[in-house]
Amino acid sequence: MSSDRLSVQVGPLRLKNPVMPASGTFSPDLAEWIDFDQLGALVTKSVTWQPRAGNPGPRCIETPAGMLNAVGIQNKGVENFIIDQLPVYRRWKTPLVVSISGESPEGYARLAHRLTVPGVQTIEVNISCPNLEVGGWSPAMEADGTYRTIRAVREATDLPIWAKLTPNTGDMVSVARAAQEAGADALVVANTLIGMAIDPHTKRPKLGNVTGGLSGPAVKPIVLRMVYQIYPHVNIPIIGCGGISRVDDVLEYLLAGARAVQVGTYNFVNPRGMTEIIRDLDEYVEREGLKSITEIVGQANKGRIFSASCSCSRSSES
Repeated sequence: MSSDRLSVQVGPLRLKNPVMPASGTFSPDLAEWIDFDQLGALVTKSVTWQPRAGNPGPRCIETPAGMLNAVGIQNKGVENFIIDQLPVYRRWKTPLVVSISGESPEGYARLAHRLTVPGVQTIEVNISCPNLEVGGWSPAMEADGTYRTIRAVREATDLPIWAKLTPNTGDMVSVARAAQEAGADALVVANTLIGMAIDPHTKRPKLGNVTGGLSGPAVKPIVLRMVYQIYPHVNIPIIGCGGISRVDDVLEYLLAGARAVQVGTYNFVNPRGMTEIIRDLDEYVEREGLKSITEIVGQANKGRIFSASCSCSRSSES
């Protein structure tokens, strides 16, 4: 498999291909199924400053086209990650992206500073988890909260930072631009949609947290539209995330404007799915006679007409 024609530049980070796991759907245990050095990057579950027990159960339920989860970022805290988990990730050459979750801009900044250590190549700033508060509020729902958090992280580390945005906002473009202006090197679009389910027999919500994050094939048309809308208004790479389970899903995201993608729920269905998608992506590049997969990035956006009131622009793809 040719790594050159699948390689992509995501901010300062060069990836051998555009496929990586989504935070919260990946751990070193998956190495029993796939070769991590075939992936574009490794993305950890979100890390918090102190250990978190997570939300009360039930935490996960299936839906007709995906799943609802309200795990609540259960983890052992940043010191445990650095001491016990980071050495495990150093076994592989693939760049490591560490996701962080804080309770304030200062909390995010403190985490980013602490994780600026050898072995960590990028910080993914999870300002979009809908499972920490009942109702699903997150900083990425507002441009101001996004700017303040990303700016604090930018001032705390010299590592590349990816802002993971939420689809649960009425103005994705403003939020995306706020993240860029604050210093993000890339945008992850997007986290899960807020949803819930009710048991008609008990007459109670099925999730212990009442609401949770909807992921899987059902969300792809929504998130794909968001990537398409954001692309012309920012000058930093977009990483598409939502409902990917086959190579055609990846191609749709790239055509809409994403430069890379994250695979989430599908990892639970098919642990070998990411490497199969990479194989199929390489075959697509060969079949289409492309020198680089980046040739198709944003092609669906070409010729698009925007309102004259929009003052933003996009630089050419490199």
